[in-house]
Amino acid sequence: MNTARINRGASARILREAVLIGFSTTGLLVLATSAHADNLVVNGSFETTTNGAGQLGFNTDATGWTVQTPPSSYIFLFTPGIADTGSAPTGQYGQNPLWGPGNGSNNGLTATSPDGGNFIAMDADFQTSAITQTISGLTDGDSYAVNFWWAAAQQYNFFGPTQQNITVGLGSQTQTTSTYSLPSEGFSGWMYQTFDFTADGSSDVLSFLAGGSPAVPPFTLLDGVSMNVAPTPEPGSLPLLFTGLMGGLAVLRSKKWLKR
Repeated sequence: MNTARINRGASARILREAVLIGFSTTGLLVLATSAHADNLVVNGSFETTTNGAGQLGFNTDATGWTVQTPPSSYIFLFTPGIADTGSAPTGQYGQNPLWGPGNGSNNGLTATSPDGGNFIAMDADFQTSAITQTISGLTDGDSYAVNFWWAAAQQYNFFGPTQQNITVGLGSQTQTTSTYSLPSEGFSGWMYQTFDFTADGSSDVLSFLAGGSPAVPPFTLLDGVSMNVAPTPEPGSLPLLFTGLMGGLAVLRSKKWLKR
């Protein structure tokens, strides 16, 4: 009998066993990492409201979120597909549509954000004020990732280029997105942003404030807000798999499946 062939067959079988155990171990490590990704934000997609589309603090509200009472703020909640139509939300100064294909601008304005459903539109130059939420359950000194979708748009029947951004705050810290230069009657498309913050205590105020100019007027859109423990540096996929394989081989050795 060919001993070398038998040894090669046994080695191949052992390697297959190790690979299977390694992939299982890798899967468990990935699951353990994702278990820390729970969203700390309430109603981050703005789907739960008191009265549907409208001006926040005036004729509707988004559950979990706070705005200054108008006229100290000018922030709207849009439901899907109405932003550039005759069904656009109404606020303290009347209806507030955005430029889009439905009213003559082929700018690519979408019915929803990539997060789907409702979204927020904040005037970036008029009655500017932040939309806020107090986030609880934090660990002082820990790092947290704030993630969101945002876009630059313009109110219908106003003309001229604008510059827009969003400043995000958590506790005493703030970070600002890059500034987007929007052409007249334009829409930027949705952009995904992540900022890392360090908690000041067990709870901090999370805020989003639109910035922009000139007053023609720029409206900055927001949706899909989430916040979770910032991931610690993890090994890449290949080193992680290697770790799993080494674990598999260790198990095999412990069962005396490997012989000298």
